[in-house]
Amino acid sequence: MSRLLIVVDRAKDWAPYYPSEDVLTFDQYLQFSAPASSRVRVINLCQSARYLSRGYYCSLLAEARGHHVVPSVMTLNDLSRKGLFSLQLDELDASVINWLEAAGAEIEPAGDNNHATREVRVRTYFGQAEHGDLKPVARALFDRFPCPVLEVVFRRGKTWQIASMKPGCPADLKGKEQDDFAAAFDRFSSMVWRKPRTRRRYRFDLAMLVNDDEEMPPSDKEALEKFEKAGRKLGINVEQIGRRDYMRLPEYDGLFIRETTAIDHHTYRFARKAEAEGMVVIDDPVSILRCTNKVYLADLLKNNKIPTPKTLILSKDQKDSAEQVIRDLGFPAVIKIPDGAFSRGVTKAEDEKTLRAGLKELFKQSALVLAQEYLYTDYDWRIGVLGGRAIYACKYYMVEGHWQIYQHGGAEVDSGGFDTMPTYEVPRNVIQAALNATRLIGNGLYGVDIKQSGNRVAVIEVNDNPSIDAGVEDRFLGGELYTLIMQEFLSRMEEKRRR
Repeated sequence: MSRLLIVVDRAKDWAPYYPSEDVLTFDQYLQFSAPASSRVRVINLCQSARYLSRGYYCSLLAEARGHHVVPSVMTLNDLSRKGLFSLQLDELDASVINWLEAAGAEIEPAGDNNHATREVRVRTYFGQAEHGDLKPVARALFDRFPCPVLEVVFRRGKTWQIASMKPGCPADLKGKEQDDFAAAFDRFSSMVWRKPRTRRRYRFDLAMLVNDDEEMPPSDKEALEKFEKAGRKLGINVEQIGRRDYMRLPEYDGLFIRETTAIDHHTYRFARKAEAEGMVVIDDPVSILRCTNKVYLADLLKNNKIPTPKTLILSKDQKDSAEQVIRDLGFPAVIKIPDGAFSRGVTKAEDEKTLRAGLKELFKQSALVLAQEYLYTDYDWRIGVLGGRAIYACKYYMVEGHWQIYQHGGAEVDSGGFDTMPTYEVPRNVIQAALNATRLIGNGLYGVDIKQSGNRVAVIEVNDNPSIDAGVEDRFLGGELYTLIMQEFLSRMEEKRRR
């Protein structure tokens, strides 16, 4: 369990807000101590953040004690250096510029500057802004300078830019500003504002990153509920979070990503931050890096003699890429972009014309493209591997009349049937190929796609974020599959706590 502390200069600074035993004065925080194994999060709301002030020392002491503090000393130092935040805003959405133009008040030109100048002063609270048009700016600033209250001055000479920015504190707020601050704090950390209710005490807190708007998520809603239920039985409070909860990560002991991952994506940033916070993470950032790019994965498997289809790595600037595919692979051949998921960005070339057209289209998206020999099978094996052992096995069948297990292009994505079976019924060489491949990636949760043709086994790819849907991957093990995964989190979090 993690504990949240709110530090203010004086008790009366918190008087307008809901009373909480988690509110400490700065002097009380000086005397505060917590068990070495506990996780403590500090929200520093002291009035002054200048160098060697109480606010500065609050953040400094928090970091020295191993507490996770907002704002950090680095943020306070950055906010004191104007050059770091004097940002040009000419690339912002037009709605932001229009709002600034409408809200801005003219000010007297300074010095030799004869240009008419307009200025807007706003406060943001935990990345939230009162005016809807400013929300993207407030979120971006909070991601860069995590600070509970920011007082921002926008100024326009020839273009709009941030003229100044400094930390604020709740003691300076009045009326509606206090309501806005309270609402933003509520969204940022629901632990503080809601009235306490009797509930079971859990040994650990696990954040499960999900995206309700994702078209094809790794786990459906029923499966997510089963993860939560399995966690509760083991003493783990499993809570679903979204991309807006990035700054809340230190509240938890672990992170379980149940959203499709990518490198240039918030899922990777979540994994990096969680790892930096000392949390147990699945998918960890190294696994995401190694699995989501098929070029890296193909080279890794080839150099370690893992059986795969014959594979070529083609460059956009390569003049004879089509000729090389024809010469080395023949037809049909499969071409794919390095970071596609769920069969997206994958084409089967039946002849030279479709090959050249496919390569032209894919090279618009990526400087490198993979080409592989086409291995016909009625189904692909999917072997689920966790912590170096196989925990489930599925056969995913091709869509009827199609060569893949997913078919895109219509109003809905079609998928083939499936069979789920115990791992002991899977051919031994299929299991061994999956285990050998995942050892090169890490020690997390993986789904290994494998084709089997007679005695030949070929690893197609290793997924760092494998599908686990209710009624599919859990068809054989049922609730035990979710317990196995939660038990792995429990073991790792217990190990972290013992260190």
